[in-house]
Amino acid sequence: MSCAPDSPHTPAYCGRFAPSPTGPLHFGSLLAALASYLDARRHHGTWLLRIEDLDPPREDPTAVEHFLRTLDQFGLHWDGEVRYQSQRGDAYQAILEHLIDQDQAFPCTCSRKQLAGLPHQGKCSPTPGQTNAFRFLSDHQPHAFHDRLQGRYCPTDQREFDDFVIRRRDALWSYQLAVVTDDADQGITHVVRGIDLIDSTPRQIQLQRALGFTTPLYAHIPVAVEQNGQKLSKQNLALALDGTQPAKTLWIALDWLQQSPPSELQNASVDELLQWAIAHWNIDALKSQTEAPAPMGYQRD
Repeated sequence: MSCAPDSPHTPAYCGRFAPSPTGPLHFGSLLAALASYLDARRHHGTWLLRIEDLDPPREDPTAVEHFLRTLDQFGLHWDGEVRYQSQRGDAYQAILEHLIDQDQAFPCTCSRKQLAGLPHQGKCSPTPGQTNAFRFLSDHQPHAFHDRLQGRYCPTDQREFDDFVIRRRDALWSYQLAVVTDDADQGITHVVRGIDLIDSTPRQIQLQRALGFTTPLYAHIPVAVEQNGQKLSKQNLALALDGTQPAKTLWIALDWLQQSPPSELQNASVDELLQWAIAHWNIDALKSQTEAPAPMGYQRD
């Protein structure tokens, strides 16, 4: 499904939740899903679900079924059909060919070891017959943007505005190219996601500008962290969400998101909680925050 604008001048709010199926949803995933859902519903907008299944070797074959079941248990019902990026190869190929034609993408055989952490800056001469990746030819300028929560963000690490991979050497599509292509195709106007992805945003803005796409409004929410300071993530083996008490977990998530849910709603139903949360959603309560400890019971022992 894609979002259509109300008029040529005032596009409707269109948000999305786009998890990667590398493991089950955890409390950190719920925070991102819930914040993006509430922001969309508060603005009477559309909320889409997109599965970013771009890396088969790392994917859990049971993850998508778990995603759909868990979101349903928590009352986070998306609009339209689920989009799977694994089915979008032709669209990504067309974008790559356009960038090549515009001299904004080039083949590259450089490995991370060869680069040794240094900027790439378009210096590559592949040998014919070598298997290569494709990189976007950056303008090597720091693309600052205004984030609804974090304020002005300007990358300071050279690698954040270096020539970056848009198709991998193994012919798999990069996150950057796929997300920009699908956000544009689906008419995404607002992106609410974790601050751990904020350093990808300047790269995505470069791609959007090169392709003539509209840049969405971004809001990067703080991430939940373990006691050792690691963010809750599938890679760090975060505990899977338990769907047996969704209302209780939703109340805790709303409290973590600084929404101050009334204590009397601790025994409310999922529908009652979400109705209250939509009516009282205040994303500004999260301004300038980057991380906070996950509640006890959602961290590993």
